[in-house]
Formats: sequence, C-alpha cells, structure tokens
Amino acid sequence: MTGGQWKQRGAMLAMVLAAGSSIGFAQAQTQSADWPTHALRIIVVAAPGGLPDIAARNIAAALAKPLGQPVLVENRGGGAGNIASDVVAKAPPDGYTLLATGTNQAVNQVLVPNPGFDYNRDLAPVALIAESNMLLIAGAGFKPNTVREVLELAHANPNKVSMAVSVLGSPNHVGAELLASLGHAELTFISYKGVGATMPDLMAGNVDLAISALPGSMGLVKSGRMKALAVTRLKRAPQMPEVPTIDESGLPGYEINSWVALMTTGGTPPAVIERLGLEARRAMQSPELRSIYDKQGLEPSMMTPTELGAFIRAEVTKWTPVLKNARMKAEDQAR
Repeated sequence: MTGGQWKQRGAMLAMVLAAGSSIGFAQAQTQSADWPTHALRIIVVAAPGGLPDIAARNIAAALAKPLGQPVLVENRGGGAGNIASDVVAKAPPDGYTLLATGTNQAVNQVLVPNPGFDYNRDLAPVALIAESNMLLIAGAGFKPNTVREVLELAHANPNKVSMAVSVLGSPNHVGAELLASLGHAELTFISYKGVGATMPDLMAGNVDLAISALPGSMGLVKSGRMKALAVTRLKRAPQMPEVPTIDESGLPGYEINSWVALMTTGGTPPAVIERLGLEARRAMQSPELRSIYDKQGLEPSMMTPTELGAFIRAEVTKWTPVLKNARMKAEDQAR
C-alpha cells in the first residue's frame, strides 16, 4: 500500500471515528433528555462554612436552572468525610444523589482503606467544581510572622506549637501533615468538627495555627482578626498577592491545592453523568458564577468526568507516601 493510500485510509478511519463519536453523543443526549424528573441533592462531606459546602451551594444554584429541578444541599460531616460518601455510594444509581467531596476522596483511600464501600467502584466522578489556594493562618497575637519563624519555634519547643485540624483527610489536615513532615517539626494536632469551629479558638489564641481555604479565612485576615503567614500553592493568590507561598518562605517543595469534586453513585448511566458534567462545566463558564468565584477566591475547572477520575488517581499516588505515617489517625478525629 502506497503512502498516499495509507493517508487516504487514515482519513477515512478518522471520519468513521468522528461519526461514531457524534452518534454516541446524540444517543447520550436522547437517553438523558427526560432526566431529571425530580429534585436532586448534594451531600457535603463537611459542616457548613468550609470549602466543600461553599462550592456545593454555588454549583447547586447554578445547576437548578438548566436541569429544571431544585438541587438541594445537605451537610453530612463526620467519619473523615466517609459518612457522606457512604450515603452516596449506597444510593440508587440514578444521578439524583451527588457528593461534594475533595481531598478526602483521594487520601482516605490511604487513611481509611476499609470504609464499607469501594471508593472507585461505588462512586463515579462527575466534575471538579472548585479549586482554591489556602492560607496558613494564626491568631493576631501569635508571635511568629513567617513560616521560618514557625519552624524555629517548633524546633525549639517540640509539641508545643499546635495546629487546628478539622476533618481527617481534608486539605487542612493533609497540609498540616505535609508541613510537619517537610519541616521536620513536632506539631500538636488538635481535632475540630469543622473549619468554622476552629476560628474562635484561633482568634482567642487557644490554638496556634491552621490551614484554611481562602473563602473561609480571607475576610478574617483582611479585617485584622487573623494573620496570614503564607499560601499553600506554588503561586500566590491574586486576591492576596502580598502573602508569600510556603515554598518561597523557607520550605521548598511544599504545595497543596484545595479542590472540591462532584461525584455520584457508581453504576449511574453514563449519559446522566455526562449531562451532569456538561451542565457543571457550562455553569462554571458563566459570567455570573465566575464573578462569585473571583470574589470568594475560587477557581473553576473544565475537567470532564474521565479527566477527573485520572486526577483523583494521581492524587492518591501523590499523597500515599506522605500519609503512610500520618500523625493524625482515624481514632483522633473529633466526633
């Protein structure tokens, strides 16, 4: 077969594949055309006020109009996030029950390997609905003002510097583990039921440090009731460009991203999952939601369900070595 014939055959194959893809998409649209017929609910892995809750309420409001049905938000904190995950894992596989989760979905596979459901079989990825930089924060009266000063204090006083940790497997917990590990610091972790519950103790000086997503702490820092020592990603936050990164503040290689994913029950028809993912991505492209995200310090994502699945698998690989010897265990989690 000549080179020209190979090219011609390749072009014909590409046309066939494209046609097949179009037919499959059309079929998926048809299969999900009469869905949904009643309200949906998003089960949130954490208490009100944290990033998963904020992101879930943003996307619930944005999805209600294109889906033509109410999208309700229900907080089911506890169990390191697995109480909410268990509800969704065991719901009917019809796409009406969604899960707003985050780092828990990846790191709990290391920290809580036998939760009573299968993380990969019983939960299906839909969309990444928010990403956010996080702040290493302290009460205004905490003496250190930099990461380097925090580590110096911790090295001189082992187990005397305390960190508030809200949910096992949450970004603030994983961030605290990474800070202690890379900084070779003996920190005392104090468990809380939610990010919101840590704030009064931080402001009062009852606990020294915490890691919190921008939406939950930016206002307190700007009002002077808290101080921000650094941000957790490798890039500074546009909303607070004066705050350095932990990486550039004396702890090279430190990076953790806070993210929230929308999942549904494993076995849900692919057409329904595609519809949910498509509507979520469309919502995040809208000027209205983008404006809300900008004000809250959030970033939208355009990941497809397949891309989200790959992203979560990569997160499991990334955090497994960090968390094999985690300082905080499931039995230490606040009840």
